[in-house]
Amino acid sequence: MSSNHELIRVLTVDDHALLREGIAALVNAEADMKLVAEASDGEQAIEKFRLHQPDVTLMDLQMPGMDGIEAIGRIQDEFAGARIIVLTTYTGDVQVLRALKAGAQGYILKGHVHRELLSAIRAVHAGHKQIPPEIAAELAEHATDDDLSPREVDVLRLIAAGNANKLIADQLSIGEATVKRHVTNILSKLGANDRTHAVTIGLKRGIIDLRSK
Repeated sequence: MSSNHELIRVLTVDDHALLREGIAALVNAEADMKLVAEASDGEQAIEKFRLHQPDVTLMDLQMPGMDGIEAIGRIQDEFAGARIIVLTTYTGDVQVLRALKAGAQGYILKGHVHRELLSAIRAVHAGHKQIPPEIAAELAEHATDDDLSPREVDVLRLIAAGNANKLIADQLSIGEATVKRHVTNILSKLGANDRTHAVTIGLKRGIIDLRSK
């Protein structure tokens, strides 16, 4: 997809204008790169990708409307060769795995953008994966864990919102005994001591997000 003497053409997607400006300054200062477009949400990201077909896309995960993971999947469905780097504040292994499964080739923590972004863009453009060591270690640590089922995730999210078992049962239209069984499984799978500990682990690993529905 490269043109212009092999300039790496970059699309940045983030709902924070200041971060986009910072990335634009970093990218455009490089002789071998050019920022060709910006987007502030997932829908815009897909439109801008279709229009510009960039070599590398920088994608935030948490945005209003369509989130980054859905946008990555949609872009990859349409453009199988798309090279996408996730920019996020999340180190949680579940969020990382979702992004990689959706088709991302790189993952950068926003706090490390200044020192890692340019080398990551070049690496991913060259066809390499770019996963920071601390995130790779987190993935390896949980590689053999049993995943929570979708229903167990629902229960954990409702626990995080402060609901007792009876309320959870009512909201999910299941019996209280079933909720208790789900809670037991959640504690076991997460290696948690109690419900509060399970919520803490769920948030840290990106299994649940208090800002989502």
